[in-house]
This record gives sequence, C-alpha cells and structure tokens, in this order.
Amino acid sequence: MPPLPVDKLSDAQKKAIDEFKAVRGADISGPFVPLLRSPEVMTRARAMGDYLRFKSALPPRLSEFVILLTARKWTQNYEWNAHAPLALKGGLKQDIVDAIADGRRPAAMQPDERALYDLVDELQRNQSVSDPTYANAIAAVGEQGLVDAVAIVGQYTMLAMVLNTARTPLPDGAKPALVPMPK
Repeated sequence: MPPLPVDKLSDAQKKAIDEFKAVRGADISGPFVPLLRSPEVMTRARAMGDYLRFKSALPPRLSEFVILLTARKWTQNYEWNAHAPLALKGGLKQDIVDAIADGRRPAAMQPDERALYDLVDELQRNQSVSDPTYANAIAAVGEQGLVDAVAIVGQYTMLAMVLNTARTPLPDGAKPALVPMPK
C-alpha cells in the first residue's frame, strides 16, 4: 500500500496526519502509511504506541527486546530495522540481538530478559503462559511490567500484520536482517 496522494486525503486522514506530526514530530511512515486508510485505527494505534514505546513500565532495553521477539516471530524486517538499533541503544547486548535474529534462544540473558523471553515465547507458541512463567515474569518486572509486555506483543503483532499485508518496503539502502523461519 503506497502513500496516499495528498489531494486524495479525506478530512479525517488529514487530521490523523496532523495529530501524528504534532505528537511524534515526524511524518507518518512504516505501518502508519497503510493504517492511514483507517484514520481512526491509525490514531489509536499511534496513541497506544506512544505509551508502550515511551512511557511503559519497562525500560527501553526490555521493551525493545519484546519488540524484537515479536518482529522475529513475524519475520518483520521493517520493525526489526527500526527497533534493533533502539534495543542496542537501550542496553540490550549485540549477542542477544543476533540470537533473536537467528531464531535462537539467547545464551547470556539477564534474569529479567530471561523471564520476558519465556513469557513472550510461551505466549506466541501456546497462546497462554504456564504458572511458573507467569510467576517468573511477575517477579522480574511486576504486574504492570507484565501487562505492558503483553500489550507490546499485541501492538507489534498488529503492526507486523499490517506491514506484512501491505508489503511495506524497507527504507532505501536497508537490507533485510531476518529470513523466514522453518515451519
């Protein structure tokens, strides 16, 4: 889904773009280009993302970790391209990023990373989590952190589905880091 021509935008789409620019200080890009076809969904997704990316109970190292796990699950290179540098900047170690990209469980995780890895992995594989995994996640990041982590998985799964459906290309010059995992 390419960008919509400016002269074809509805008033609701123009308003959604203006709100996006006012809050994010940037033009719409990535998943927000196809989401603009439904300006109300775009605005609400942006608002949820504003909380989950910038104000959640998880520090950037962990929120970006969860985003990378979700991007890997969906082989979503646009998300990966945007968030792998943010994960590293937030303090996630390169060997962890590399392991996730390869579809491997990282070997040397901190306890909170291990707890969130298990939570996200079980949630994505089983559509639920075991009592021990739940308890470990609560001990590591608290109830709000657990809820925020699950919400990040949900938000970035939705964005990955939009990006994959719209076949959103990577920015010019970017190379795909993820290859589809065997089924």
